[in-house]
Amino acid sequence: MRNYYRAIITTQISNAMVISRENILKKTHYGLNIYAYVLRQYYPKSTVLSLKGRDCGITRNPFNGGKSTLQINVIDNKAVHYDTELTDFKGDVFDFASYHFKLVDEEELLLKINTELHLNIEVKKENELSWLNEPDDTWYAYSSFYKAPIRNVFPTEKVRLHQIFERITSDKYKSITEQFRAIKDPKEARKFKANHFDYVTFSGVFSKRNDDSLIEHSSLLTIDFDHLENLEELKQQLLNDEYFETELLFTSPSGEGLKWIIRIDLSQVSHNEYFIAVANYIKQTYNIEVDQSGKDISRACFLSHDSLAYLHKRHQKL
Repeated sequence: MRNYYRAIITTQISNAMVISRENILKKTHYGLNIYAYVLRQYYPKSTVLSLKGRDCGITRNPFNGGKSTLQINVIDNKAVHYDTELTDFKGDVFDFASYHFKLVDEEELLLKINTELHLNIEVKKENELSWLNEPDDTWYAYSSFYKAPIRNVFPTEKVRLHQIFERITSDKYKSITEQFRAIKDPKEARKFKANHFDYVTFSGVFSKRNDDSLIEHSSLLTIDFDHLENLEELKQQLLNDEYFETELLFTSPSGEGLKWIIRIDLSQVSHNEYFIAVANYIKQTYNIEVDQSGKDISRACFLSHDSLAYLHKRHQKL
């Protein structure tokens, strides 16, 4: 019996008329009653509409100095209008109501029409907890984090992009980044970097840093740009790229390169094939050769200090 009443209530709710353009048109004779209501606000002692079938004769337009230039017709079960003098003054009944009520928000306008014309259409209230029943399709990009030195191939934790971003933009790596950039000898610089910089494998979570030990791909691809003469210019170009959204972008330890982290779709092609396609795209678009090591899924990426690093808002910690 309880299920029977539940079915009755569900049916009643589903059949109730809720506020919408379609239901408002049904209750206002295709919207003609809305035109009449608005016009009566300006000309309360006049006959504002003369209906002839589905058309109305010319009437006064309060938005054209009260001139008799307003033509209203019903087309495809909706009232529309135009002005015989003002070529840009045309639209449907909701556009006309928007002029009068000075409302551009769709929901606010429909609510106002419902209230002012006493249509008594149900205002459907959203269940504040309805989101609990919706599928969680949020994308979380997980990577492995490794403590220096580079010979340490076992990760210490599983991290998300906002955690990496926080470490890059904080002072955590500021001192070692400054020390590294002060080293002039290339051999000494390589040795210092390998021994002092923590690193991540952006493309996934690993039990050990090698391609065969991948646990979960992150759908991220790392593109390295080295020895740039126009670093800031390229940075803005990448952030505004037409085809790829930037998930994370920061300056490399040397201060002369960029680390560009983008999202890739592995449902159709492999990581390696995607890298080749992106590398070709960059060559064609920006005339820049990228570091080919990015095609390795377990590619290590050193974390340096960059207070101006960019993180896409979808990853920002709330």
